[in-house]
Amino acid sequence: MKSSVQSSTGSFSVPDTMPERRRLGIITMLGASVCFSIGGLLIKIIPWNPFAINGARNLIAALVIGCYIFFTHHRLTFNLTVFIGAVCMSGVTTLFAVATKMTTAGNAIILQYTEPIWVILLMFLLFKKKPGRLEVLSILIVLSGILCFFFESLSAGKVFGDLVAVASGLFYAGMFLLNQFEKGDALSSMFFGQLLTGVMLSPLIAKETAFDGPVLAAVLVLGVVQVGLAYILFSYGTRYTDPVTASIINALEPILNPVLVAIFYGEKLGYLSLLGAVIVIGGVLFYNLRSGQTAA
Repeated sequence: MKSSVQSSTGSFSVPDTMPERRRLGIITMLGASVCFSIGGLLIKIIPWNPFAINGARNLIAALVIGCYIFFTHHRLTFNLTVFIGAVCMSGVTTLFAVATKMTTAGNAIILQYTEPIWVILLMFLLFKKKPGRLEVLSILIVLSGILCFFFESLSAGKVFGDLVAVASGLFYAGMFLLNQFEKGDALSSMFFGQLLTGVMLSPLIAKETAFDGPVLAAVLVLGVVQVGLAYILFSYGTRYTDPVTASIINALEPILNPVLVAIFYGEKLGYLSLLGAVIVIGGVLFYNLRSGQTAA
């Protein structure tokens, strides 16, 4: 039996028992992680400026999210909190596209995946919430992993790309913080952020020259699947799974992203970056698992 539920993602039908809802959450969270993970490969193979790529994919994604909002009867809201969230959304997608072009796809996604650590630091800087021993230990673990990336990037001349990826993680952390406010609305921030980015950056497409079938198909998949569908599934997944389960499933993205790029594009992480990836992913999972146990 199914019931109609009104949530932050609109009005939709979901199973009315906890095991079925959890199963739905796990499946949608897994689908979101897979959708997100194809971004590195597609951005690499599209021979466009990263700003043009991001403008096109966000314009398409805004159409997808807009249709979803219309059919689920979700009420769009616009206020200062939603606007700042939209700016963060725009910053996340734009900086990730730039970082993916400037450094390895693995570096870009794993450095963005450090978002929970930046949430801890921002909570301290903005709200004076002092981190505990678990938070401090997690920060030190992740920072040691980040250093591995930068040491390897020094020799490859890709340090700036790594810095852009870190900035992407900071904007991502901003989205998580802003959506905790009473007047925040995650779906509205996503829609307006995608629309803002699409309108501002898509005119740069006019400067590009490669418009063959495979390129246009890759851009379409980026917008529809990697951004639009991914965020819809993500909104379901985070609602029907606990934070620890969602975080563990979400760890599939920074693992699968560089694997796909290595297989289909031939770009591989160096040994030091591989070590950094293990440390960063391990540190974030350690924090989520321990904080989840403490909360339980």
